[in-house]
Amino acid sequence: MERIVWLDGKLVPESEAKISVFDHGLLYGDGIFEGIRFYDGRVFRLDEHIDRLFLSAKAILLKMPWSHQEIVEATLEAIRANELRDGYVRLVITRGTGGLGLNPYLCEKPSMFIIASTITLYAEEYYENGLEMVTCATRRPAPASLSPQVKSLNYLNNVMAKVEAIKAGALEGVMLNEQGYVAECTGDNLFIIKGGKVFTPPIGDGALDGVTRRVIFELCQDKGIEIAERSLTRYDIYTADECFLTGTAAEVIPAVTYDDRSIGDGGVGPVTKVLQEAYVALTRSTGTPF
Repeated sequence: MERIVWLDGKLVPESEAKISVFDHGLLYGDGIFEGIRFYDGRVFRLDEHIDRLFLSAKAILLKMPWSHQEIVEATLEAIRANELRDGYVRLVITRGTGGLGLNPYLCEKPSMFIIASTITLYAEEYYENGLEMVTCATRRPAPASLSPQVKSLNYLNNVMAKVEAIKAGALEGVMLNEQGYVAECTGDNLFIIKGGKVFTPPIGDGALDGVTRRVIFELCQDKGIEIAERSLTRYDIYTADECFLTGTAAEVIPAVTYDDRSIGDGGVGPVTKVLQEAYVALTRSTGTPF
């Protein structure tokens, strides 16, 4: 069955979902996006994702012609149209069609499309046994260039870091900031456990304030697990007892090897398992019904 895409207020078959070659999202990466998961008929943390979408729009002076509720309804409509119960939805908003120059004010109105589909970011074996990571030479962009909190369409920096990781035989790469501190992975936030305490880089070090990242803080509080933001170096990951990554698409996935060094005993640790199970339970029991 051909996927149905929500495009500027209409539901159209995937083969007919087209944007102009003059769209500034395509020409310059001038736009924003959100990725959202839905489980068993509920969209997980939908309002939080849409809130962040509006913050990204404000940061890049992209005037939204839709209200928060209109985008919520469009998202649910796109999911229903594809008759899915579980999956992933990608919302993309571009600056719209304009000229070949950079001037964004020549774009008359933004364009939005919403794709609802299934997704498998990592094979099940990696959730059970953990994945390998390496350090990427490509650095996380400095906040003075573009805030890491803006989920823009220009992900070339992350793409090139991902290429490095794959070329090195790993599924994920750790990206550092210009000071050499850990920012995040190519597409996920990073957490370590040391002495039973959970640590993650502060957003000031280049980490995205991920929705799943926030959920981990909530789950740690519920489980009585101490958690804190702290600047991390590669040494901190090398000598950690456990490590895991989080992201909307990735969910909660263990990392057991970093730069050819086993993390802890090289297996999935107990704290990671507790948080994995708690996250799965939460996603299957809460969310916006559609």
